[in-house]
Amino acid sequence: MKKAVDFIKPAAILLLVAAVVALVLGLVDMVTRDRIADIAEQTKTNAMQAVLPADTYEQIDLDAETPADIDEAYAADGGGWVVQVTETGSQGAVTLMVGVDEDLACTGISVTESSETAGLGAIASQQSDAGEAFRDQFVGQTGTVAVTKDGGQINALTGATITSRAISSGVTAAIALCESLG
Repeated sequence: MKKAVDFIKPAAILLLVAAVVALVLGLVDMVTRDRIADIAEQTKTNAMQAVLPADTYEQIDLDAETPADIDEAYAADGGGWVVQVTETGSQGAVTLMVGVDEDLACTGISVTESSETAGLGAIASQQSDAGEAFRDQFVGQTGTVAVTKDGGQINALTGATITSRAISSGVTAAIALCESLG
């Protein structure tokens, strides 16, 4: 009988600790959920403004035939589009905003989420000279965008060809979507 009591007491303590931790986590989620959503929305708006400035953006309803890498698309009030694309990089998903003008040329890119390797693929999203130089290469690109190793005009980030290819593919997908939108 003593053995059963020795088992129940630690189990009850563990259950009580787990319940308290779950309650605290639930309260933290409740308190921070709206703030996190606001920050995510502001990040998206800032990225859109960076790639194609406009006063307003109207979300475009995408149909079932839209390629899977296209997340969202917006028409800018001054003309052109902003497209959110998610591609697979070397370490996981790379999400970017791509601005496309009415001539179907890229007006800029902004990497909004990335899990790429620090010092290599992560440079694409950094506010550094190397990151900005890499992103600036996409401005004015039309049609199929590719790295120089694949016959294109984009110089890949050193040691991050897969990331560079993923971003090039995302820009190509955004341009193709905008072409289909007219």
